[in-house]
Amino acid sequence: MKPMLEISPGDQTLTVSGEVGLLEVYAALPSGLYPPFPPVELPGGVGGLVSRGGFGQTFFFGAEVLGVTFRAPSGRVVRAGGRTVKNVQGYDLTRPFVGSFGALGEALKITLRLRPGLSARHVSAPGSLAELPDLAARFAWEMDGQVHLMHFGHGRQVDCALDVLPDATEITEPLDLTPHFPGGMGVGTGGSVKDRRFRWVDGGAVPPVPELFARVAASL
Repeated sequence: MKPMLEISPGDQTLTVSGEVGLLEVYAALPSGLYPPFPPVELPGGVGGLVSRGGFGQTFFFGAEVLGVTFRAPSGRVVRAGGRTVKNVQGYDLTRPFVGSFGALGEALKITLRLRPGLSARHVSAPGSLAELPDLAARFAWEMDGQVHLMHFGHGRQVDCALDVLPDATEITEPLDLTPHFPGGMGVGTGGSVKDRRFRWVDGGAVPPVPELFARVAASL
């Protein structure tokens, strides 16, 4: 199947097939619209990102996923949610899928909310996330002893959000993080990449699935 990438600037939505890369999305977006992930490449494309519950966000990622079509472990194709913000059909399956780490199946098609911004900056400086308890930046992660912050919005708002990293270096090119995860992106200890949710490690290790969640997955 040919990869799909559809942008609706008027609705401020993006619909993609699961294998589409994160930087492919950035390259295709019109100026002034931003997806709910930073300009980095990660294993598994947009489908993998949604299955892991996002990366680096300091907001509720689940609210940015408007719909998902996925193949359940049984082989059944499930369609949840919809293209527009007001459409809540399938809401109860869309939210559980986000961050399910594959327990509910494989993402085939995802619809994401896009957000407007007049300016965007990505900066980095030596340090750790633990040293920055209060963050206004939309995205924050730590990698190899460097803290990365990325924010978009009005210019002054962006500058204020990034001022917590004085003397930071401007990052002007997208980053490819896939070399950190040759065996896939999993959760564990000792990895060189972390955000406010997890420490991300090479390999496919996933958090344990609660019993009730496992029962929901088995019923699909």
